[in-house]
Amino acid sequence: MPTRYLTADQIRAAERVTGDLLTSGTLMRRASAGVAHVVAGELDRMGGCYGRRVGIVVGAGDNGGDALYAGSFLARRGVACTAVLLAPDKAHAGGLAAFRRAGGRVVDALSRDLDVVIDGVVGIGGRGPLRANAVEAFAAVGSQATTVAVDLPSGVDADTGEVHDPAVRADITVTFGVVRNAHLLAATQCGRVEVIDIGIAAGAGDGAGLWSLSDDEVGSAWPVPGPADDKYTQGVVGIIAGSHRYPGAAILCSGAAVTATSGMTRYVGSAHAEVVSHFPEVVAAPELADAGRVQAWVIGPGGGTDDAALEVLREVLATNLPVLVDADGLTLVAGHPELVEGRDAPTLLTPHAGEFARLAGSEVGSDRLAAVTDLARRWGVTVLLKGRITLVADRDGGVAGNDAGASWAATAGAGDVLSGIAGALLAAGLDPQLAGACAARVHARAAQLASRGAPIGASNLLAAVRPAIRELLGTD
Repeated sequence: MPTRYLTADQIRAAERVTGDLLTSGTLMRRASAGVAHVVAGELDRMGGCYGRRVGIVVGAGDNGGDALYAGSFLARRGVACTAVLLAPDKAHAGGLAAFRRAGGRVVDALSRDLDVVIDGVVGIGGRGPLRANAVEAFAAVGSQATTVAVDLPSGVDADTGEVHDPAVRADITVTFGVVRNAHLLAATQCGRVEVIDIGIAAGAGDGAGLWSLSDDEVGSAWPVPGPADDKYTQGVVGIIAGSHRYPGAAILCSGAAVTATSGMTRYVGSAHAEVVSHFPEVVAAPELADAGRVQAWVIGPGGGTDDAALEVLREVLATNLPVLVDADGLTLVAGHPELVEGRDAPTLLTPHAGEFARLAGSEVGSDRLAAVTDLARRWGVTVLLKGRITLVADRDGGVAGNDAGASWAATAGAGDVLSGIAGALLAAGLDPQLAGACAARVHARAAQLASRGAPIGASNLLAAVRPAIRELLGTD
């Protein structure tokens, strides 16, 4: 099953359903024990818990209580624990008493020689940036300390993933029961996310909200040829991209389509000779009328924005076939939204932030999730918003997210490769959201394989697509 991410309100509702587990304090004890367990694991990797130094920055309310109880568990294991109380009058009474009984000390400032610092300032209810006293508390700690956040790094919005300035940047985030939106949307700020089972779970949901696929789920969804398949049953994708003068987009997009599935790739455009010289298996034609039958179209990369390009786009979108629109095609759609609004056939738009602003009429802003969901619902299409965290929203409010893990794919031409992969999956029969989510995962994995820690170009990325697919299929 895909991983589902919950909003702060959904988390609170899931906690309320537990009844006595919540009201008796059992959930808090389980949560704090989980935090202590994760911190102890880090200390063990440093040589053991005894004599290690852990500092806690404690805010008001339950998040601070979790951190204080965790400190009490660690202190009983021989860890020297100190805590700064940002709001002494509002500190969790039970947690503070337990912390002191275990030998924890309340101090005015943390020392610089800590091994771990625990962020217990605010949890899912936090809004806005860190206050000055919290900034001062964290600034006192040396850079060698591992930062462990309770639930979320303070200064990160639980629902939107917005990272305020200033905010805590965690090495590890310990959360409880179910991951929150921000754990994906602000993955870089959260570091490694450890989920502790405390007795709450996500509901089945209605398909709306944020979710992500595992590598195994992407591999299971990927089309592979069966005993009765032929080149037509595996999907025929048509690519309309590039030009004779600018053939790069045509070559990259067509090559990615060839690599992604075992079906058939047709190319239409003035770069037909260049495409075939690189990929002789592509069936190419200069004009749309001569293209032959396809099961999905990719249109736009490097295709221009003149009247001729608009007419071809209009003709393709008038079909009942799945269509992926990218790059120059998106510029044309921004001026003629009636071409896609409410289109019955599957439609996948793949903008980066600048293209999205032209389509939506406003910048993406700090709430990328709301922005992409709104455009997809408003136009009745699927929208893939590119970025380190790629979001693929359908018209019903569901959003698939993919964390690329790095930004190696942020290079000219990489979007053409992504379009070719996703278009081939559309032709193979995947729905637009699943096609976009699976393509984003393979695209990101290919960038990691191609990079090995150094910058890459789109040609390197394309060459790594097949090894990435093999990894996800488990055939490597």
